[in-house]
Amino acid sequence: MISANNVTLRIGKKALFEDVNIKFTEGNCYGLIGANGAGKSTFLKILNGQLEPSSGDVTITPGQRLSFLQQDHFKYDEYPVLDTVIMGNQRLYEIMKEKDAIYMKEDFSDEDGIRASELEAEFAEMDGWNAESDAATLLNGLGIPTEEHYSIMGDLNGSLKVKVLLAQALFGNPDILLLDEPTNNLDLDAIGWLEEFLINFENTVIVVSHDRYFLNKVCTHIADIDYGKIQLYAGNYDFWYESSQLLIKQMKEANKKKEEKIKELQEFISRFSANASKSKQATSRKKALEKIELDEIKPSSRKYPYIDFRPEREIGNEVLEVEGLSKTIDGEKILNNISFIVGHDDKIAFVGGNERAKTVLFQILAGELEPDEGTYKWGVTTSQSYFPKDNTTIFDTDLQIADWLTQFSEIKDATYVRGFLGRMLFPGDAGVKKMRVLSGGEKVRVLLSRMMIENSNVLIFDEPTDHLDMESITALNNGMIKFPGVILFASRDHQVVQTTANRIIEILPDGTTVDKTTTYDEYLENDEMARKRQVYTVEEDEEENA
Repeated sequence: MISANNVTLRIGKKALFEDVNIKFTEGNCYGLIGANGAGKSTFLKILNGQLEPSSGDVTITPGQRLSFLQQDHFKYDEYPVLDTVIMGNQRLYEIMKEKDAIYMKEDFSDEDGIRASELEAEFAEMDGWNAESDAATLLNGLGIPTEEHYSIMGDLNGSLKVKVLLAQALFGNPDILLLDEPTNNLDLDAIGWLEEFLINFENTVIVVSHDRYFLNKVCTHIADIDYGKIQLYAGNYDFWYESSQLLIKQMKEANKKKEEKIKELQEFISRFSANASKSKQATSRKKALEKIELDEIKPSSRKYPYIDFRPEREIGNEVLEVEGLSKTIDGEKILNNISFIVGHDDKIAFVGGNERAKTVLFQILAGELEPDEGTYKWGVTTSQSYFPKDNTTIFDTDLQIADWLTQFSEIKDATYVRGFLGRMLFPGDAGVKKMRVLSGGEKVRVLLSRMMIENSNVLIFDEPTDHLDMESITALNNGMIKFPGVILFASRDHQVVQTTANRIIEILPDGTTVDKTTTYDEYLENDEMARKRQVYTVEEDEEENA
């Protein structure tokens, strides 16, 4: 168990948390949620000892081991991948290294033998002989191929590093597991594996995530940070949302009844306070009135942007025809002779672990890359807006937000353009901020503003939920569902894919595709059944060969 006791954290004069008391117990998974800036990551740092609270303390059950997801992606660059994972249990790693150093000695003494014996006993008690195989199992589950297990961390790309650090946090069955945005940069297969791991994990988990589907799948409780306090709710994210809305509704109804009672009493006092025969009743009513207190209802500090894509022109029957597209980059076949036709009602999710292929396809369709072979043709009634995964060059400018956005608007009116920015949580003078100083979430909201102002009838999204908070993801999801045109998109957010797409195209590792008209959950279910059939067939063949 881990608990925060009267924890207060002040940053300057502002109290980010004040007198927080909360316990996290074994066997439960807690989703820590709150608006951007509420202090979710900061609270995790207080729990793991990286930050000292201004007052109060954190207590952990004696003898329990706490593990957390490292955010420094360069910390282990000099170490092999397997060693980095095993470092998740620091004591076990220290024993391994000390043992190795003793056995490497040329002048092995009696004292060395005694020390080695002590270490071997502790090593065996910690199941050290299975450390490498356990680490390899975690890495394989997260999609890191065996040939990379002995690579040096510094040689891995960013997404693989994230997976290794996640495996490190999970390693060795920690008693308390703290995960800050563990699904960031994970493909959907890796997220699915992590979900199953946490569902079966028997100890304490506290997780921060913007992935609603993930929180619904793994959480037993939700800890909501708002107004410097943390309120605990039993159930997953959807249950928290329904519960919190119901609580607000009940408080409003209770207040309404109290307001009616107050009004009734006020009217009675006003009518009869001057009437001698009724003066005693008026006095008693006045005392009753003074005792009635309205419950303070604080609206949530969360802010939702307004995302509404409205095409200027209705789309025709001919939307997009892709024929035999192929693309090789740095000797690797990224796209391999892919063909598909897009209909006017299609909302297509491109899925699969081959993320580079999805990006390259979108870049070709947006006119940013040329294919090596094949053709694509947009219908004459179509207009396209593209949300790129890498927006570095777009924001490498000294233009102010409003001036940059005006370039894409047919109406060159400052008030009109600032209206879009206001809906996307850039109020007032925020429009004069320069493009290059924006945060990751602000950049995404600016790009979404551009897509709204362009009024296109085809939207192409490459991982649009990266860097967005829960509220913005919810607003974007709703905007995609309502959009009357065509959407081609890739997203790691399961709920966005499931609720938006009516067709799934998976790009396979060899650059070819599988194309199904179905929902994402149905696609996954059929894919899982196909895998089971494949395993069953292999087992049958092995039995026959035996």
